[in-house]
Amino acid sequence: MSESGGTFDLVVLGGGSGGYAAALRAAELDMSVVLIEKDKLGGTCLHRGCIPTKALLHSAEIADSAKESENFGVRATFEGIDIEAVHKYKDKVVGGLFKGLTGLVKSRQITVVEGEGKLTGEDEVTVGGTVYKGRNILLATGSKPKTLGLDIDGEKVMTSDQALDMNRVPESVIVLGGGVIGVEFASVWRSYGADVTIVEALPRLVPAEDESSSKLLERAFRKRKINYELGTPFESVKTTDSGVTVTLQGGKTLDAEILLVAIGRGPVSEDLGYEEQGVTLERGFVQVDENLRTGVGNVYAVGDLIPTLQLAHVGFAEGIFVAEHIAGQNPPAIDYDGVPRVTYCEPEVASVGLTSEVAKERGHDVVEMNYSLAGNGKSQILQTQGAVKVIAEKDGRVLGVHMVGSRVGELVAESQLIYNWEALPSEVAQLVHPHPSQSEALGEAHLALAGKPLHVHD
Repeated sequence: MSESGGTFDLVVLGGGSGGYAAALRAAELDMSVVLIEKDKLGGTCLHRGCIPTKALLHSAEIADSAKESENFGVRATFEGIDIEAVHKYKDKVVGGLFKGLTGLVKSRQITVVEGEGKLTGEDEVTVGGTVYKGRNILLATGSKPKTLGLDIDGEKVMTSDQALDMNRVPESVIVLGGGVIGVEFASVWRSYGADVTIVEALPRLVPAEDESSSKLLERAFRKRKINYELGTPFESVKTTDSGVTVTLQGGKTLDAEILLVAIGRGPVSEDLGYEEQGVTLERGFVQVDENLRTGVGNVYAVGDLIPTLQLAHVGFAEGIFVAEHIAGQNPPAIDYDGVPRVTYCEPEVASVGLTSEVAKERGHDVVEMNYSLAGNGKSQILQTQGAVKVIAEKDGRVLGVHMVGSRVGELVAESQLIYNWEALPSEVAQLVHPHPSQSEALGEAHLALAGKPLHVHD
């Protein structure tokens, strides 16, 4: 017979971005909360995703700065990558954030249960032999790397999970997938000195982004000698004594030391009791309504488990939404078009709102301004190339902002305010941007759209 773990206002299954955000907000709203996590609080984002990969990307930036120092009148020598020290730095960042998060959760009087939970009723989750009853249940079990059914040995064929902890810098890598994860790892390894080839079945890198951003990234990667095969589906891989041989559709083969399988992430929803309790799954994703309810009792789902944008900040927003919805606060629905997106390779790719293609598909009469960073003083100081593209409704609001260049991820915060507050280019044009800063590129693009271009060549 199962023992009782008690009854709570909210039982959260999964302690990643979506789960812990819901738990923190619910506790703030005076609910009793139990948070069930089989691994570590913080989930993929903190331990195997956003945070550790960005630490690697920062160390890669430092490596590039050392190699290119003479361009800036600084004599420095690049002596190589100490991978153990890189991991020490990365793990210190992750460890510090983990400690902060566990302390925060504890301070909110949230009951944390370590163990693998399973939905065993529309109002209960069972961990081991203990049943936790919930007036509301939140499923937040996240995602895992997709593998295409390949044999992931962790040595020659690996996913991002193993790549994050590699104890050496490979001499050569084939990256399967030209989306966010693929281009970020390609960028790191190239900076570390590896030969890198990206294989992408679709016709361009970062295919979810605006086509203009893809073209700028491809040009930048060419300059960095990152190779890519676009519009070429992968067919098979076989391991050899020295590494892997990858065969592409059409018969072309590529050899490298390792293959990174970076074709995206799939939901963790198997064997957790979801379908048995009547929760609808499609391709493994839990289906929800506009209030993130599954249609079974008071069971909600958020984050990578549902078919919305797979971003940590989307998980946060969805978790907060569910807590506020349960509390009867009627929170506004999340506008997923208005969520900022950043790919942290070198150069960075950042965007918010609609791409040109989607804006036209939705029937908008579109005007566009593409402002090259060649005209931006701070970008010249940083020696970065790229552009800020702003898409607007003719005589109307800004519909999208798309940027490529070093550090442009920091500019997307202002861009999302412009998009989400439905600003007109003329309204943004009135705002004064600090000089010299990359944010001026945003200002210049809006000045041009407002009919009063400043540092713009015809």
